[in-house]
Amino acid sequence: MTQVPQYILDYMWGKGEVCKVICTQPRRISAVSVSERISKERGENAGEDVGYKIRLESKGGKQSSIVLCTTGVLLRVLVSSGSRSRRLRMKHGKDGISGITHIIMDEIHERDRYSDFMLAILRDMLPSHPRLRLILMSATIDTARFSQYFGGCPIIEVPGFTHPVQTYYLEDVLSVVKSTDADNGPTNNHNLSEEQKLSFDEAINMAWSSDEWDLLLELVSSEGTPKFLNYQHSLTGLTPLMVFAGRGRVGEMCMLLSLGADCNLRAKDGTNALQISERENQPEAAEIIKKHLDGSFDSEEEQKLLNKYLEKANTDHVDVGLIEKLIRQICIDSKDSKDGGILVFLPGWDDINRAREKLLASSFFKSSSKFMVMSLHSMVPSMEQKKVFKRPPPGCRKIVLSTNIAETAVTIDDIVYVIDTGRMKEKSYDPYNNVSTLQSSWISKASAKQREGRAGRCQPGICYHLYSKLRAASLPDFQIPELRRMPIEELCLQVKMMDPNCKIDTFLAKTLDPPVFESMRNAIVVLQDIGALSADEMLTDLGEKLGSLPVHPLISRMLFFAILMNCLDPALTIACASDHRDPFTLPMSPDDKKKAVEARYELASLYGGCGDQLAVLAAFECWNNAKQMGLESRFCSKYYVSPSTMKMLSGMRSQLQMELTRIGFIPSDASSYSVNAHDPGVLHAVLVSGFYPMVGRLGLLDGFKNKKKAMIETASGDKVRLHNRSSNYKLSFNKKLMRALVVFDEVTRSDGGMSIRNCSLVGPLPLLLLSAEIAVAPKEEIYHLLEKEEEVEEEGDGDEGSGDEAGGIDAMELDSKSNENCEDKFMSSPDNMVRIIMDRWLYFGSTAMDVSLIYCLRERLSAAILYRVTYPRDPLPPILGASMHAITCILSCDGCSGMAVEISSMDKLIDMVVNKAKLGKKPTVTKQVAKTPKGSSAETKQVAKTPKGCQNSEPSKASTSMSENIGNPSEIRSQPLPQNPSEISSQPLPQNPSEISSQPLPHLT
Repeated sequence: MTQVPQYILDYMWGKGEVCKVICTQPRRISAVSVSERISKERGENAGEDVGYKIRLESKGGKQSSIVLCTTGVLLRVLVSSGSRSRRLRMKHGKDGISGITHIIMDEIHERDRYSDFMLAILRDMLPSHPRLRLILMSATIDTARFSQYFGGCPIIEVPGFTHPVQTYYLEDVLSVVKSTDADNGPTNNHNLSEEQKLSFDEAINMAWSSDEWDLLLELVSSEGTPKFLNYQHSLTGLTPLMVFAGRGRVGEMCMLLSLGADCNLRAKDGTNALQISERENQPEAAEIIKKHLDGSFDSEEEQKLLNKYLEKANTDHVDVGLIEKLIRQICIDSKDSKDGGILVFLPGWDDINRAREKLLASSFFKSSSKFMVMSLHSMVPSMEQKKVFKRPPPGCRKIVLSTNIAETAVTIDDIVYVIDTGRMKEKSYDPYNNVSTLQSSWISKASAKQREGRAGRCQPGICYHLYSKLRAASLPDFQIPELRRMPIEELCLQVKMMDPNCKIDTFLAKTLDPPVFESMRNAIVVLQDIGALSADEMLTDLGEKLGSLPVHPLISRMLFFAILMNCLDPALTIACASDHRDPFTLPMSPDDKKKAVEARYELASLYGGCGDQLAVLAAFECWNNAKQMGLESRFCSKYYVSPSTMKMLSGMRSQLQMELTRIGFIPSDASSYSVNAHDPGVLHAVLVSGFYPMVGRLGLLDGFKNKKKAMIETASGDKVRLHNRSSNYKLSFNKKLMRALVVFDEVTRSDGGMSIRNCSLVGPLPLLLLSAEIAVAPKEEIYHLLEKEEEVEEEGDGDEGSGDEAGGIDAMELDSKSNENCEDKFMSSPDNMVRIIMDRWLYFGSTAMDVSLIYCLRERLSAAILYRVTYPRDPLPPILGASMHAITCILSCDGCSGMAVEISSMDKLIDMVVNKAKLGKKPTVTKQVAKTPKGSSAETKQVAKTPKGCQNSEPSKASTSMSENIGNPSEIRSQPLPQNPSEISSQPLPQNPSEISSQPLPHLT
C-alpha cells in the first residue's frame, strides 16, 4: 500500500500533470500509520505532500497530493457530490470530487458496508469523471468478481514477500499433545426428544424434496454433536450427511465430516452416503467421502484421535484446555524451543479471560520471569495494549491473547507461533425478527490466511489451526458482506441525501451483494417512523437534517429531542459513546475486576443508579471536571476509565456540537440548551428517544439448579439474559422493580447464549410520548359491562355471532358503528379507567382524561420538531413552546417512578402540571433523584424542584388553558396536522377536545 500511491504520484509529476490520490483505510490507526510511513520513505514530514484525514484529526489535506483517510470520510465527500448538492455546486462552482485524480481503496476484502456502498456510487460516477481512476487493493481479494462488477477492468497481481509458515490443523495438534479431552463447555449427550426428532424429520424432508436448506442447516449448526449429526430419518433412514452428499452440497458435507459425522451409516434401503452421492451423480461429493473413508486426509492414529475428541467437544466453544496444553508443548518441545512470541486468536473478551485464567492456574506458567501473558482487545487500556509490542527480556516468552484486531491492524514483530481458534465475534442482523446480535462465528479462508501471515511477517513461523482439515475446506472463502448482516437505516438515508428521486431498493440493488428485501423494508419503516421519509419514500426536511449529521438517524432524532427538552449536553455524550465505544476498561486481576464493577455502580448512582448509559454520562462529566483540576490520570486510574477514549469522546462531542451550530439548530453558545441535563425524568426521555424501539422489561429466569438469573423480556417475546457486568444486574433481583421498563443498545449472542450488556431503567411516560403506536381499550372489568349492553341493544336483530367472541379484548370483532359506540362509552367520563396499549405488547392503566392529554402532547411534540427543522433559527410559536414546557414538567415529575407499570395506573398528568398552574405558580415538581440499588449506601431523596429552562416560557397560562379547554374525552376526533409549519403560530389552542388528536383514538381489535 505504501508504494502504489508513490508510483502514481511520481509518474504524474514526471509528465507535469496535477495529481491528487485519495487512499482509504478501514481503520483510523491504519490511515495514520501508513501516511507517516509514506512520508518517512519520501523524507518528508506528515502533512506536506502526504497527509491524512480521519475523524477529529487531520494533517495536510487540500495541499497534500496523497491523502490517507477512513472510508467514512470519503463516503461523505461522495454523498455531498450527489444531485441534492447540485444547486450548491452550481452556485459555488465546486465539486468535492472534481480535484481527485485517483482513489485507492485498500483492504477491500473486508467488505464493510461503507466500502460496498461507495463502490456502487463510484461505479455510477466514473463515466461522468473521465479523469478519475479507481484502484481496489487487497492481499486476499476475489479479483474475478470485482473485475466483473466493474465491466471487466484489468487485474494486476503483485507478488509479495512473506517468510515461510508451517501450518498444522487439529489432527496434528491432537497428535502433538496426545489429548482427546475437551475443556470447552458442556457437551450434549442426552437422547433426542420427540420434538427434536420431529424437527429433524421435517428438515430432512424439506431439504431432500424441495431444496429448502435453512432449517436443516440451523439444526446441525446449533446441535453440532455426533448424536445429532448422525440422526436418521424415522421413515427413510437418511442422515443429514446423506442429504448433503446426494445434493452435492460439498461445503456443508465437509463441515459435517469435520464435526464427526459417520460415513458408514446406511439408510433403510441399504445405501450409505457414498452410494447416494454416486447414484445422484455428484462426483465431487463422492470423491471427498472416498478420501475420508480411505483415511488419505490423515493417518489412522490421527483420525482416531480426532473422532474421539469430536465426540466430546462442542466445536462452537473455545477449548481453553487444549490451548493451554499446546502452548505448554510448544515451550518444552526440544525442536520448538526457539525464542519467539505466541499469538492466540480468540473470539472475544470472555474467551480471552477464560484462556488467561487457565494459563495462570497452571503451575507451569506461574513464573512471571519466564512468561508474560498479555491481552489485546479494544477495551484493554492503551498502556496495556502498547506492552504487546515490546520485546520481553531474554529467557522470557511473550503470550498474547487477542481478538481479530491483530489480523491486519497491528504487527507484533517477535511473533513466531500463531494459534488460531477459527472463531471471531461478528455483528449480524436478523431482518425477519428485526434483531441485531453480536455472536461468535467461524472465520473465512481469507481471515485464516491473514492469521497465518502474522507468524511470518518478520521471520519464519508456525501456525496451529484448532480445527480440522475438513473444517478448513468447508470455511467460506470470504465473510458475509456487512451490508447483508447489519441494519441499513443510515445508508438508506444517504441514498436519499445523494439523490432524492432515486428509489432506495433500486440503488441498493446495484451493490456487489445487495441486502435482502426485508432489511431494506425494515430500514424504510424506521425512517418513516421518525419522519425522515414520507409515506411515498420521499426525503423530508427532517430527513435532510438527520442525514447531515455524522451519526445514526435515530441518534440524530435524539439530539433534536434533547434540544427541545433543554437536555443537550448528556445527549451529545450518549450519541458519541454509541458511535465510538464504552469508555470503561477491563482490568486483568480478580481484585481489580471487583473494584471496576463497584466503580461503575458508584458512577451510575450519580444519575440515579439505574443505567449503564447513565454510568457513561457520569464518567465523562467527572473526567471533564477532573481534567480541569489536573486530576485526569488519577480519576481514570481509580474508576477504570480509558483516558484515550475520553479524549476521543470529548473531541467527537465538540465536532457534533459544531455541526448542530452549522445547520442552525443551536447558537454558538449552547449552554442554555443543557439546563435540564441533570433532571432524571427528562434524561430518561432522551434515552428513550435514542434507543427506542429497543425496549424491554426486567425479570427473572430459572437457571441451573433452580437459581434465578436476571433477564430482559423484549418486544418479540424473547427472554434475554442480563449480563452480570451491567450496573442493573443487582437491581433485577429487587422485587419492587420486577417488570420495570428498560431501554438497551443491542443483544449479544455468545457461547453462553444471548445477553444484554447495557441498559437503563425508564418510566412509562417517555415511551407513551415517543413510541410509534399507542392504542386505547376499556379496562377488562368495564369491557364486559359494555359488551352486555351491546348484546341487550342487539337483541331481536338476529345478527349472526353477536356473542361468539365474548372473553377478551384481543378477540373483539365489532363493526365500525359498534366501535364508535363502545369508544363513546368508555371515554365518556374523564375519570373512567382505560387501558393504553403501546406497540401492541405493553399495557398501562390510566384515565380517559390522561389519554386525551397524551394524544395532544404527542401531536404537539411532532409539530414542534417539524417547526424546528423547517425554521431552525426561529423560536417556537407560543402554543408549541407552552406544550414543550408541559412535556418537560411531566417528564420531570415522572423521573424513575412508576416503573412497574403493567396494568397499574400512572400519576395523573393533570396533577403533575395543571393543578399547579391553577394556583398561578410555576410548576414545582416532586421527583426522585436517586434510586437506591440493593447493597448501595446511596440514600433515596425526595426534593422539590422547578425544571430549569421553564422561566422563559409562560407555563401558567398554557397549563390553565389546557385545563379549561379539555372537555369530554370521548369527543376526540381527527384533525390533520398543518402542512406548512408557519401555520402553527396562527392556530389557537383547541377549544374542543375533538381538535386535539391527529387521528381518532385507535381501538384494539
